[in-house]
Amino acid sequence: MAREAVELLVQAARAWYFEGNQHGLRDREWMALRFLGRANRFSRTPSALAGFIGATRATASQIVKTLEGKSFLVRKPSHEDKRSVVLHLTAQGEKCLNQHDPINHVLNAVTALGTDECVRLRDSLREILNHLDAAHQRLDASVCRDCMFLAERGPSTGKGGRATAEFMCRLYRAPVSLEETELLCTSFERTRDRPKLEEHLDRARVASQG
Repeated sequence: MAREAVELLVQAARAWYFEGNQHGLRDREWMALRFLGRANRFSRTPSALAGFIGATRATASQIVKTLEGKSFLVRKPSHEDKRSVVLHLTAQGEKCLNQHDPINHVLNAVTALGTDECVRLRDSLREILNHLDAAHQRLDASVCRDCMFLAERGPSTGKGGRATAEFMCRLYRAPVSLEETELLCTSFERTRDRPKLEEHLDRARVASQG
């Protein structure tokens, strides 16, 4: 049964690994565009991109040039380090992802399973990646909310006087918004204790109603 499940995963992977191009982009260029659309501000760098897609810096640089040439992304100076650049998706790049990403069909099929099945599938795949990471002594990118470096900073008041939950990244020593906790980070380190984001959401909701 395990072998059958893995073989099905391999078949599903045909949606994102393919020869030639789809809608003008090769599979690794789609992977890069997809990553930059989900990565946090600490991970949208050429070196982080290279690590995520498993490419050399030279290959990643060429991919960035290709996406820039199609007006799908732009480079901007980093606020944290002026010597570095941060890669930003343009509105055109986001539109391309939404409309033409080859994995959209897979995404729609998984969504059709329903919320409970989606959660079970996500958690099962995450557990599989945990085992693979341990076996190969590597760390894959994952969402900020599950990272050991994420710490509660305490509630603060945002625009319109609404309370917003804020966090701190202890690695980069920088504030992290609630929305950013759902983004991918290549400096991710797993933790068993997940921050109680639901409590912060409830807090913000109550404050906005009061």
